[in-house]
Order: sequence, then structure tokens, then C-alpha cells
Amino acid sequence: MEARPSTGTSWSGADIGEVVADLVGGADLVVASPGWPPSSPLLVAAAAAGLPVWSEIELAWRLRVDRTPSDRDPAGRRGPALGLDGAGPGPAPWLAVTGTNGKTTTVEMLDSILRAAGLRSVAVGNVGRPLIEAALDPELDVLAVELSSFQLHHTHTMAAEAAAVLNLAPDHLDWHGSFEAYAADKGRIYERAQVACVYNKADRHTEDLVRAADVADGARAVGFVAGIPGPGDVGLVEDVLVDRAFHLAADDPARGGGAAELATLADLEHLSGGVTPPAHVVANALAAAALARAHGVPAAAVRDGLRAFAPGDHRIRRVAVIDDVTYVNDSKATNAHAAAAALSGFPHGTVVWVAGGLAKGAEFDELVAGRADRLRAAVVIGADAAPITGALERHAPGIPVVRIDPGDTGTVMRRAVAAARGLARTGDTVLLAPAGASMDQFASYAERGEAFAAAVRHEARRGTRDGEPDQTHDGAGHQH
Repeated sequence: MEARPSTGTSWSGADIGEVVADLVGGADLVVASPGWPPSSPLLVAAAAAGLPVWSEIELAWRLRVDRTPSDRDPAGRRGPALGLDGAGPGPAPWLAVTGTNGKTTTVEMLDSILRAAGLRSVAVGNVGRPLIEAALDPELDVLAVELSSFQLHHTHTMAAEAAAVLNLAPDHLDWHGSFEAYAADKGRIYERAQVACVYNKADRHTEDLVRAADVADGARAVGFVAGIPGPGDVGLVEDVLVDRAFHLAADDPARGGGAAELATLADLEHLSGGVTPPAHVVANALAAAALARAHGVPAAAVRDGLRAFAPGDHRIRRVAVIDDVTYVNDSKATNAHAAAAALSGFPHGTVVWVAGGLAKGAEFDELVAGRADRLRAAVVIGADAAPITGALERHAPGIPVVRIDPGDTGTVMRRAVAAARGLARTGDTVLLAPAGASMDQFASYAERGEAFAAAVRHEARRGTRDGEPDQTHDGAGHQH
């Protein structure tokens, strides 16, 4: 189960074909990093040679160890109506989450809920602790697992206890080649699911993936909806998050007419600055709650876990207020779908949008057309600004647009924030929600967010406005 070069082979001066042939010829198994697309010569050669290609997820699944018993009474943290056992023999089950946006937030919400139930849980996968390390830890009761489409592509035998696809929108098309291929890889998360496949009732693509999945006997489809849920779903009744899927045993004749109260919108207001949480926050909470309930977590633990949850850095985090303008860091919004969700949480005409980065093959017309009403102005960063500026010209021709010269990468964000400050008015929000990846100008979305925060702090030290940024104008009236 390792790649080993042939004895005596020297790669000095060899072309890539020779290197690939030698690697494949000496290997029993290829474990692929998510950064390697299926079209990579090594992976193509491995497939042609009949070699198994695994993701780290597949490797972790196959190496899982049995749990050690917990000293907590399982009945105290398991829903008795579900008839599930406590932490006993066998490896810790996986509760798995994927989707175009919201994965990290949902997994961290889920982990908070599981911990509130007294379970030994950890958030892993595409976030936090390495999954393979957690899979080898016998002291864990359950894993909250975030999975990307890259990781799922080479995952073949994973059987999650419950799995969720939060949403689907075009993303990473440069890696997958098409939206259909991207969606198919996301759908692999449902394969062999044991208890539940959780899907977004507002996104037909996620329901289609559930219908296509080959799951364990008895596994149920559970929809989440930011409205009144039907039987077998979770949703929102007025301001209460309710469960109509796991509140009673599946064979209980009274199951169709009841519901369990899980939490209220007030329990989520700390995630939205003390105001009514936007729809995507509610959706993430419902998905996390459904996965936790599939594991047997009591309703009270859902409430307690959501109350205790604090979002990670670079996810709609307020940085500062300067001259009655709020500066918000959502650098984690690395695609159009995420940026649209971020923009939707602000009043009309109040956002100075800092956007731009690697487009990854995506287009932004739908994003700009759907959220132009939220914008006062836009500041565009990134080495290739054309996809964003073009969409703004077509769908928001009346708003000012400042293009930040990408030449001096080290000062890009400071110049962007200064420009945004000059465009903002009292009561506005300067929102970093780039809709693109960061690697054209930053090492990661985290570094990009930290640069934004540092630039905001620099502006705060400057005090009141001391002049507008230099701008030039094109024939369409856009500023650059």
C-alpha cells in the first residue's frame, strides 16, 4: 500500500511521462491529495493500470478503530424513540456534510450540538483536526465530518450514519470539468448512508442526489426547509425550529401529527449581530439539527449547542465600526453562491462590496443581477477582475465601481479598504465577500481576511475621512 520507485531509477532529466510510469509501476495504491484533479497524469496512469486510487477520507474510513466506552449513560444522550445504542463496540459513526456553501459552519454547529449532548465529538475533514487522526482515536464517540467534492471523488466505501448536502451551485468547474460531474461527486456522500440523507428542500439538485443514492435499508430522506416542514422533515414554524422526522419512532402511528421543538430564532441571533438571522444561517442550523437528531441527540441539546456555537474567523465577522460604517469580513465566501448569501443579509443600497479573486471557471451575472439592489458601490480586487467588473457593468451600471490595481499585492487590501471607506455613507456596511478564491494574491482565504481586518484597523487609526481615493473614469461612468 505504498508508491515506491523502481530500484535504481534516476529521475534526473526524465520527462513527466517517465516519472509517472515509474511511480505507477512500483505502487500498490495511490492516495490522492484533494489538490490533484482526476486529469492529473499520475492519476490517469494509475486508473489505466488498474491501481486503486483513494482519498484521505477513504484511507481514514478503512483504518478506523473501535471506540472505548464512555462513562456517560448512553440513555441520557440518545433519543429513546430511535432505539439507537450508546457508544459501544465498533468505530465512531460519521455524520457527514458537504455542499457548495455552509459546510464549515454546519459542521461546527453540529459539533457544538453533539458536545452539548455530552458526546465526545470533534469537527474534522475539510476543517479542524485531520480526519485520519480522529479516525484512529478510540476516545471519540462520533465525528462531525466536512467533506469537499475533491475529497469525495476518490471515496468509495464510506458509509456515514447520516449525511447532508446543503446546496449546490456551480463551483470548482476547472477541477471537475462540468457542473454535472461536480454534483455527482457531492452526491457520493449519500452512498451507503445508514440512518438519514438530509437535503435542502429549496434546492432540487440535492433531492435528486438523494433519489439517486444507494443507501442502507431503512435509511430515510429528511428535508430541511426555512418554512413549515412536512411529515418527515425539519423546518421553521413561526420563530421555532421544529423536528417532524425524529420526534417519534418511525413506526409510531402518532408520528405524522406531532413535532419536537428544537430551538428558536432567538437562539441564533448571536450569529447575525443580534438581529433576525438570515435564511442561510437558519438552513445551516436545521441541517446540523437533523444530523444530530439522526444520531439520537435530545432536542434540548440542539438548543444548547446552537446557543453555544461561535462562528469561526472570516465568516461574516464584524471587524470594526468607523464613522458609523460597519466593516464585515466574510473572506470565506469564495464563490458566487456564498457571496450572494452574505449580501442577502443587508438592507437595500447599503453595501460597499469588496469582491474579486480567482473565478475558478465561474460566472457572476446571476450573483450581481440578484443582489444589485443591496449595493451602494463595489471595490474589485484580484489579478483578473474582468468576470466581476463585466457582470457589474451589465447588471448594476448605476453603481460606482473602483478597480484596485493588482500590481502591488502587498498593499492591495489596504488600498481596497481605503477606497471602500471613501464610497461608504453613514449606516452602510463595507463587506468583504470576494466570490472568488484567494490564491491569486493571498496564500489563503484566511490570509485575505486577516489583511482586510488589518487594513480596517489602519483606517480606524487614521480617524475621520481625510479625502477620497484617486479614481479615473471610463466611458460607462465606472470608476477605476
